[in-house]
Amino acid sequence: MDAQSEKLLAHIIRTSRIASLSTLRDEAPQSSMVAFAAAGDFSAFYIHVSRLAQHTVDMQKNKHVSLLIVETDDGRADPQTLARVSIRGSAEQIQNGEPGYTPIKELYLARFPEAEQLFRLADFSFWRINPKGGRYVAGFAKAFNITPDTLKKVSVR
Repeated sequence: MDAQSEKLLAHIIRTSRIASLSTLRDEAPQSSMVAFAAAGDFSAFYIHVSRLAQHTVDMQKNKHVSLLIVETDDGRADPQTLARVSIRGSAEQIQNGEPGYTPIKELYLARFPEAEQLFRLADFSFWRINPKGGRYVAGFAKAFNITPDTLKKVSVR
């Protein structure tokens, strides 16, 4: 992957605030929108979701998930040229009080200050998406397979 594509990938992950979360529901794919925060080295992605949501129920049953993060639509004639990254991974719930919970909460609230109210609701919890691999499309004829090592490498861009 060239340096420009690496910089674009890092930029998309840092500046996008929402992703499509895909889970398995009744043995079929199901997608929903989630707000996310990425670890500084892109080794994990964090979502804060209600246990009442279908995607949370799905993650409790099957930890295999995917996140799709897309460059902001700028109105270009061909939206298929927008950069995007699809990250396959496994989801694990993080309980309040677990080691590392407080820094994750601080990271999330720095990105989403209005979410503070959700921490007063008992049905919300963090989930960590641990990347296993994926696919990054940086534009026309610029597609790359990615690994956790790729994500860590581009995080310094």
